[in-house]
Amino acid sequence: MKRLLNTLYVATEGARLRKDGETVAVEIDGRVVKRSPAHLLGQIVLFGETSASPDVMHFAAAQGISMAWLGWSGKLMARIEGPQSGNVLLRRAQHRATADPVAALPVAQGIVAAKIANQRAVLRRHLRDYPDHPGAAAVEAAQRRLADAARLALVAPDLDILRGQEGEAGHAYWSVFAHLIRTDDPAFVFAGRNRRPPRDAVNAVLSFLYALLALDTRAACEAHGLDPQMGFLHRDRPGRMSLALDLMEELRAALADRVALSLINRRQLSARDFERQETGAVLLAEGGRRTVLQAYHDRKRVELRHAWLDERIALGLVAQVQAQLLARCLRGDIDGYPAWIW
Repeated sequence: MKRLLNTLYVATEGARLRKDGETVAVEIDGRVVKRSPAHLLGQIVLFGETSASPDVMHFAAAQGISMAWLGWSGKLMARIEGPQSGNVLLRRAQHRATADPVAALPVAQGIVAAKIANQRAVLRRHLRDYPDHPGAAAVEAAQRRLADAARLALVAPDLDILRGQEGEAGHAYWSVFAHLIRTDDPAFVFAGRNRRPPRDAVNAVLSFLYALLALDTRAACEAHGLDPQMGFLHRDRPGRMSLALDLMEELRAALADRVALSLINRRQLSARDFERQETGAVLLAEGGRRTVLQAYHDRKRVELRHAWLDERIALGLVAQVQAQLLARCLRGDIDGYPAWIW
């Protein structure tokens, strides 16, 4: 099994990276505050007003460590990576499959069904742990709707209907998400999913986590020779990482939504961890980003059993495994794509 490598997150304004022997050093105000051995790193993510020396960029590219710059909201601004190895025959097979709605449908069905099943798992966990919490009846009704939606997704006759089913399931999930928030802190009132920009603290946390997850799924696609822009479920659009977004759907609930709920319900975040901009956007402040990044890092190390592999793996490796299984499916090594259900 592939080793789970670390991601170095640099989120302190003014921080600078430089090469120090076989390590990447983080400097703040001219003082080294952290050194990370290169052989333990798989990715470096920098936020906002941070920088890296040319030496560390060259070093990272040579070591196969990708680097990404994100805005404070989590929006991807730039990426640097070394030469990519890939199988042109695999990519041709991927392009043929994604261009053919009939061939793309079974993969997309598995992705949507798994996404809905994993959202349902979040609701069922809440009902199990807090059966008497206000809104339990609404959550119970929503989880039943999601159970039906997951079954229907597996027999959707075409991609347009499948996307419609995904949207209906998402509406059911997000309509009760507020009941999963158990804190009475007014900073975490949730009135529905919104983004670009997020307009409340809950959506700010979710959007930030989804941006991190998208980086991980894109890296997984590239690591296994897949084109991250050619997806089965998401429509082609210039600049869109459609396949990375496809693989991300299976992981949203387990890797992002659960982290967001845990941080809020355990009161690890408060109003002071957010900034409201003049445009109405709500973003994580520096302290909030640190808290979320640490929680996401810890969550990726949690081990669960992968049903298809019948093996325990870290959550942070699921994207890598799913990309590998998709590549094997496209090559004809396995029959169908085994979507991941939490």
